[in-house]
Amino acid sequence: MTDILIIGSGVIGLATAIALSQEGANVTIVERGTCGKGATWAAAGMLAPEAERLEGSLLEFGMRSRAMYPQWIANLMRLSGQDCGYWCCGIIAPVLSEGERLPLSQHSKYLDKVQSHRQQSGLGDSILGSLWLPEDAQVNNRKLAQALITAARSLSIRILEGVTVYEIARDRNRVTHLETSAGKLQSDRYVLATGAWTRSLMPLPVNPIKGQMLSVFDRDRKLQRVIYAPNCYIVPREDGTIVIGATVEDRGFAEGNTAAGLAQLLNNAISVYPAIADMPITETWWGFRPHAPNEIPILGASDYENLILATGHYRNGILFAPITAKLLTEFIVSGGTDPSSYF
Repeated sequence: MTDILIIGSGVIGLATAIALSQEGANVTIVERGTCGKGATWAAAGMLAPEAERLEGSLLEFGMRSRAMYPQWIANLMRLSGQDCGYWCCGIIAPVLSEGERLPLSQHSKYLDKVQSHRQQSGLGDSILGSLWLPEDAQVNNRKLAQALITAARSLSIRILEGVTVYEIARDRNRVTHLETSAGKLQSDRYVLATGAWTRSLMPLPVNPIKGQMLSVFDRDRKLQRVIYAPNCYIVPREDGTIVIGATVEDRGFAEGNTAAGLAQLLNNAISVYPAIADMPITETWWGFRPHAPNEIPILGASDYENLILATGHYRNGILFAPITAKLLTEFIVSGGTDPSSYF
């Protein structure tokens, strides 16, 4: 029997498994599909607590996690021997309306139109100014997923792919076992990190929000900043790929890209960075974000003394991964503060 069984192998489940293992825990991960191929694979990888306009304790949570990234990535690279595409490129957040420009013009990080174009050439004429956020960054989420998986395996973390959990069996205030497609699985403690699929196992307020995305290829590599506009984001990779996202659709688990969704993204992206119009489309895809009330993650203790919650990270699972793993590990291993008290 394993010490800790984690349900879900997205960035949160994998990061938590690695942190627990490095503290001496015997960890098993159960994944219904392919490891790291859910919302983690579909993301853009922005580390953008400021560009996302997070507020209050959520902003503090995001800023703390962003500050942890250099050391966290270094640990992953040491364990995996793989690059994660971590790039402190900064984010430029364009202002597109006069109504928005006036209040933001007093912000310490505000750039006027001329300064914005100096910070990133090729911006569209619709941009009246911007916020320049040099500490916001990005990571290549797909490289990150592969590094996390490799790191987990280097620590002898057991990963069970293609195993569906049908039920979290409970007796009074404890989880007794998991009923799965591979039979009963037992552990001392369990971590629920199932993202958008949380409601299939526990009655928690987590809903799937679909996001459509696409990528183009910039052979000239002139875009060197993430552009976080009000109606789209544009994320350049160092290899010339540009990721464009994302729609926000409350349509359950409706799969597939739509012409309307992709057209919306392309039109919005071209308006703020016109060179995209002539770039070839290289890929389209979609994913499901786990939305919780007020976009606040559901972390820490549950109604069952040996079940820990780690879900509902919505748009910021990759940003929040380092601090989530740290707080959960401290809570589980040494009886630290319940992470739910953070918010």
